[in-house]
Amino acid sequence: MSRSGHHPAASDGGSPAVGGPAGKDVHAQRKVRSAEDLDILIGFLGFWTLVLLATTVWMELTAQPALGWALGLLAAVLTLWGLVRLRRRLPPRTGRRIH
Repeated sequence: MSRSGHHPAASDGGSPAVGGPAGKDVHAQRKVRSAEDLDILIGFLGFWTLVLLATTVWMELTAQPALGWALGLLAAVLTLWGLVRLRRRLPPRTGRRIH
């Protein structure tokens, strides 16, 4: 801190980590990490969508009530479709995340 009571790095209008090139790098890393997390979510939802599809088909073939399963399948497919559209806006995966 200087004698005037404010931090010397704040005199340029922002912190160095956010205002400079390093801030853009952090933002890009955050988008890549977000894309990887979204990939995991898409895989998880895709698996359960397939389970719902198999259950709905089984219920239809055995003449049991399948409306609830079909509506759940519709919700899962629409959610999956939305997540895939969102994923296309994010940067591609470049490697493996190690944390």
